[in-house]
Amino acid sequence: MIEVKDLAKTFRLNKKDSKKQKRLASVAESSDPREDGDEFHAVRSVSLHCGPGEVLGLLGPNGAGKTTTLRMLSTALTPSSGEVLINGVDVSKQPLLARRQIGFLSGKTGLYHRLTVRENVAYFGRLHGLTGDRLDAEIDRIFTMLDINSFADKKADDLSTGMTQRASIARTVIHDPKVIVFDEPTTGLDVMSAKTILEFIESYKGSRVPVIFSTHHLHEVEKLCDRVALINYGITQFDGSLEEFRALAPAGDLYDAFVSLVEQDNQQQHVEVA
Repeated sequence: MIEVKDLAKTFRLNKKDSKKQKRLASVAESSDPREDGDEFHAVRSVSLHCGPGEVLGLLGPNGAGKTTTLRMLSTALTPSSGEVLINGVDVSKQPLLARRQIGFLSGKTGLYHRLTVRENVAYFGRLHGLTGDRLDAEIDRIFTMLDINSFADKKADDLSTGMTQRASIARTVIHDPKVIVFDEPTTGLDVMSAKTILEFIESYKGSRVPVIFSTHHLHEVEKLCDRVALINYGITQFDGSLEEFRALAPAGDLYDAFVSLVEQDNQQQHVEVA
């Protein structure tokens, strides 16, 4: 179970960033409501939850706070306020314990370029305490699920974008995490690589593992998700079932539901700033 309650993250702007933000705001004739002097409230109030065997799609415009939220879930960032509970463990108070339970894929999840895919995944498996037959069995299972065996012995330097992403996912989940968090896992991938990754996510539906992934592709939400959360300007605008999200649009169209929520909030934000 993943529970996020009133999560917030504030960054202090240096003088250069502060001047840039003010200049951009002047050009736009409006101010970002997340700006407050020398501080930027990237995430202001995010709440959501995802139960065992559920897949939650995290939606929002570019810059809405999705990546910052997921980085706090993964313990990569410490929240300014609020809490994240992973199977009852507070990630801020017990980050090491929480980290053992999390499989987190970000845009910066890297591989050692001089090692092969198998060597990379085995290395990260050993870091999580896997050895011998157990490690080999996990590698075989994950490589089969992600269709990696054909390039398992290639060096990371020689991989295509799709191969690299699948290898990075294998590295992320080699320790059999209790929760999975992916930040835009299919961005920039060809159709077949994206299909493999979506099928991998789908394999967790109905299991004991909750999965949260951010995406801009609403067909992925349609195909995979039990729940949807939408963030705009660092605030949760929706957290509910896929059917509840669909019901926000007259014809049940996810695109219309997304646009309607974001436009309504944008209008409200501009009124508050004015």
